[in-house]
Amino acid sequence: MNTFTLKVIACNRVFYEGPCEILIYPAFDGQMAIMANHESITSCIDVGEIHFRTPDGVNHVAIVSDGLIKVDNNKADVFVYSAEKPEEIDKFRAEAALERAKDQLRQKQSIMEYNVSSASLARAMARLRGIEKFDIH
Repeated sequence: MNTFTLKVIACNRVFYEGPCEILIYPAFDGQMAIMANHESITSCIDVGEIHFRTPDGVNHVAIVSDGLIKVDNNKADVFVYSAEKPEEIDKFRAEAALERAKDQLRQKQSIMEYNVSSASLARAMARLRGIEKFDIH
């Protein structure tokens, strides 16, 4: 199968860099897929799971925050605030972050603070869904 170069970059590290057969990511209007020789695009990534398959047939999953994807010349660059494997997620920290975000949303906030709290809530929920979906304890 044809491959392309995938690079997933989070704020704190390069999550993955190497060959890829297919990348599936959450967009604001549903899931999108990138395969080899895809046309050039720049798009937004929503909070959720990205799935990608490497040439050795291994399927990888990452829980990501929102960000951007740029595809050009058979190369895809994914820029997100955070990217974690489901087994890297600390369930207790994710639950605490969820409760903090809920508490912040209950308080009177500026629009900017509200948007930050909403993003924190979405990220915490995605992390907890990733733990439950892949049965990580």
